[in-house]
Amino acid sequence: MKTNPTPLFDYRKFWAECFGPAPWLPMSREEMTKLGWDSCDIIIVSGDGYVDHPSFGMAVIGRVLEAQGFRVGMIAQPDWQSAEPFRALGRPNLFFGVTAGNMDSMINHYTADRKKRNDDAYTPGNVAGQRPDRAVTVYSQRLREAYKTVPIIIGGIEASLRRIAHYDYWSDRVRRSVLLDSRADLLLFGNAERAIVEVAHRLAAGEPVGALSDIRGTAYVTTSLPSDRILIDSTSVDRPGAVDAHPNPYDGMEPEPCSDAQTAASESEPVRLLASPKADTHAIRLPSAEAVTEDPVLYAHASRVFHKETNPHNALPLVQAHGDRDVWLNAPPIPLETEELDWVFELPYQRLPHPAYGNAAVPAMEMIQHSVNIMRGCFGGCTFCSITEHEGRIIQSRSEDSILREVERIRDTSPAFTGVISDLGGPTANMWRLACKDKETEAACRKLSCVYPGICKNLNTDHTPLIELYRKARETEGVKKVLIASGLRYDLAVESPEYVRELVTHHVGGYLKIAPEHTESGPLSKMMKPGIGSYDRFAEMFERYSKEAGKKQYLIPYFIAAHPGTTDEDMVSLALWLKQHRFRADQVQTFYPSPMATATAMYHTGFNPLQRVRRHSEKLGTVKRLSQRRLHKAFLRYHDPDNWPLLRKALKQMGRRDLIGNGAKHLIPARQPPKRHRIVEPKARTFRTQHSGEHKGKGRRR
Repeated sequence: MKTNPTPLFDYRKFWAECFGPAPWLPMSREEMTKLGWDSCDIIIVSGDGYVDHPSFGMAVIGRVLEAQGFRVGMIAQPDWQSAEPFRALGRPNLFFGVTAGNMDSMINHYTADRKKRNDDAYTPGNVAGQRPDRAVTVYSQRLREAYKTVPIIIGGIEASLRRIAHYDYWSDRVRRSVLLDSRADLLLFGNAERAIVEVAHRLAAGEPVGALSDIRGTAYVTTSLPSDRILIDSTSVDRPGAVDAHPNPYDGMEPEPCSDAQTAASESEPVRLLASPKADTHAIRLPSAEAVTEDPVLYAHASRVFHKETNPHNALPLVQAHGDRDVWLNAPPIPLETEELDWVFELPYQRLPHPAYGNAAVPAMEMIQHSVNIMRGCFGGCTFCSITEHEGRIIQSRSEDSILREVERIRDTSPAFTGVISDLGGPTANMWRLACKDKETEAACRKLSCVYPGICKNLNTDHTPLIELYRKARETEGVKKVLIASGLRYDLAVESPEYVRELVTHHVGGYLKIAPEHTESGPLSKMMKPGIGSYDRFAEMFERYSKEAGKKQYLIPYFIAAHPGTTDEDMVSLALWLKQHRFRADQVQTFYPSPMATATAMYHTGFNPLQRVRRHSEKLGTVKRLSQRRLHKAFLRYHDPDNWPLLRKALKQMGRRDLIGNGAKHLIPARQPPKRHRIVEPKARTFRTQHSGEHKGKGRRR
């Protein structure tokens, strides 16, 4: 596999380049005819409505392939009841690309309580039910019915997070890799520009899809493993319990130091730091799908090893048996360089929904229409979040010039632009241009987070370039205001008081979202989030700089209920903290176990994969019973009278009658008032907080 990949813009373009870029990727035969096409080279099938905007994954992949000279068609939200809608554009010359869309289809359809949602922000008109459950699998199966021999390439977040055997929250069981259920030829995981471009050019050159087994960021099913690879049993890398002895492939190799606190070999560390054993010749065999289904210890162990093998510079390929077949995962893709990321985001996007939708609004597009994505990736490592599994820990940053050009393009081309840029951000607001100070250390590191349990001494935390970007963006002619809507990593922000001052003075629209998630060390340690002291420090700076600017501005802190490792007592403490700070959560959500997340492994197995998992390891408290999940949610809304009967009963059972009464020290009143006489506490600040745990558009807001 290539460690120095071909830049995206250096490929020789396919012959169909002569047609030039299409105003819109065609969704009908009529559009194809107007473009002069007799066929499509590639057809993308998506669970989202087609919005030609760089925050929508299928638009990015479509425009990237178009820029390589291919004719790309789009089938958006087809009726999956038969194969006929999948024949709408005819047979593609090369392959079908299949994605569920910007969201996992199950998270798109169901709440954390497994209730059906009534809307879909990625569908014109906000209409629910326009895609099937497990869309990648259903679409792929229908395509097999329509065109049996056309290669099917699956990707996007739904496929990416289901590339090996995984716990599925909605069926409450371990499901096998989506590759087998979908019967796809190839799975692309993570940001897929590099992989999809190589796949397209090699198929166009006449290679069969079965020969594409050496591309980074891909997975496939095989009955014959590569003969040039030495397989290492995963239990020799991280022994889960009483197993047969294996030679340790890391013997004699010293770990690369990331910080003083990380060099000690301690089982209390989030993950051990290991040097890679010959990444070009070895591969790790994970426990089989059958084994992780039957044994929670092996599931937790496999999750731990999987997450340690995610650094593209040292990760080994992984292989997992599914019956008599193997799912082979190549190493993750090499991150895009700044010039490549600029190229991707400056392709000719319309930044609007396809005209076929008429006046039907797509809520997700309206939210980000005038925002600018400035980076990818996140090194925060929050265990409940899917960004790291999908985009990786290495930050990929656009250039300042490219970002400012996009601001000007929005100003000059959007009829709806009022002078306000709604966001300059990404998965996290303030990781642009932040990276490890030493490339060799970065290439050897296997830490899950650069900021937990503390900020690594090798991490560059200089926010000066971001400050300059903000200033130049708001000084752009025609721009009245630049807001920062992406979630802020406040433990990084406080390292740069000047950044906090700049942000608070000029870029907050009255409210700023941040995510302490909890106040107690138990759940925070399972989330890999900083202690509440970091929040307090940031809150003090926020208040001070808001006052200096003469503005009344408010923090919107996000909290999460029922996360693995959270006790009822932890939720009591959080509720008391909320009352002490006069916060009222208007909307809250309980922990949502998304596929492949570390916290999901905790939820399913009861073990903590942040430490070495052994058969005698202490079980982790998990909140699974619906009644307890509702209780934890009720503590976040302690002020709601509808929750008081449930909370009174729980507090009595916990021996905390001292919190029931009508005094200032009490959490809830002793008596239930009639609905017409509900108690309203004065001067309480109300805020809304939502958690999806899923990549949405530019990423989960954190």
